[in-house]
Amino acid sequence: MKVVTTISDVRAITGLAHKAGETVGFVPTMGALHDGHRSLMKAARSECGSVGVSVFVNPTQFGPGEDFDTYPRALAADEAICKAENVDWLFAPPVSEMFPDSARTTVHVSGLTEVLCGLTRPGHFDGVTTVVAKLFLICGSGRAYFGRKDAQQLAVVRQMVKDLNLPIAVIDCPTVREKDGLAMSSRNAGLSANERQAATVIPRALRQVLDQIVAGERSPRAVAKMLTEMLASEPIAQVEYVEVVDADTLTSLICEPVSPLTGNVLLAVAVRFGSVRLIDNASVVIENNGPEVVY
Repeated sequence: MKVVTTISDVRAITGLAHKAGETVGFVPTMGALHDGHRSLMKAARSECGSVGVSVFVNPTQFGPGEDFDTYPRALAADEAICKAENVDWLFAPPVSEMFPDSARTTVHVSGLTEVLCGLTRPGHFDGVTTVVAKLFLICGSGRAYFGRKDAQQLAVVRQMVKDLNLPIAVIDCPTVREKDGLAMSSRNAGLSANERQAATVIPRALRQVLDQIVAGERSPRAVAKMLTEMLASEPIAQVEYVEVVDADTLTSLICEPVSPLTGNVLLAVAVRFGSVRLIDNASVVIENNGPEVVY
């Protein structure tokens, strides 16, 4: 596996792959890799001739007072994981390589970025879309792999690719969970033992509400109320938001006039435990032949 730190090195590697007729599979990450990232690498490896991973803690998607300085960084361990997954190249650039002092351009996706996490993290998604667009342009055409846990990010990146006609296929992969249901996240490492145990309220609440939808509940307000109450039953959980939205447009379904749940529905939550902010989601497709759950 080649470990490179410059844009020119990545372009040289992917350029050779493209000339050889290989599909480039790309997994963009912020490092502190875990089994969720491994699943993305495995998917890329099974479908692509050349597989690359980026490890870059992107400062432009962190707001004032957020955890940029304390975000976990473990490049040596990340390299070992990438090698174990037969990754061909790892791109680990310094901030100065991705964002030189002269950079003045940002990418903004309107409509999808002002809701959910965008309400409390202004500018966050501009940082995400800008760095992802740069990474896509550096790698060239191919397939990029993202986890469904970051459902809003996935929707935003897909819209950006569509709007800018980028030659990238965005591939979504299932959320990978711990044995107790907690979605894998690099931020889980920041939880104390007590907070880690308390955080399991998130997957339990999502699962129970999904069961109610499968049993016939169709009121978006009732679904949101149940989910909120279940999360609030954990004393140290600080609920930031609970939303029931259209999975494609991220439009809230808790609105007037009230309509029964139908189509592709996303349950999305953000909850803090101490200083750690966790997000999670589940989706359900409600059609005539009954609900189909993705958890």
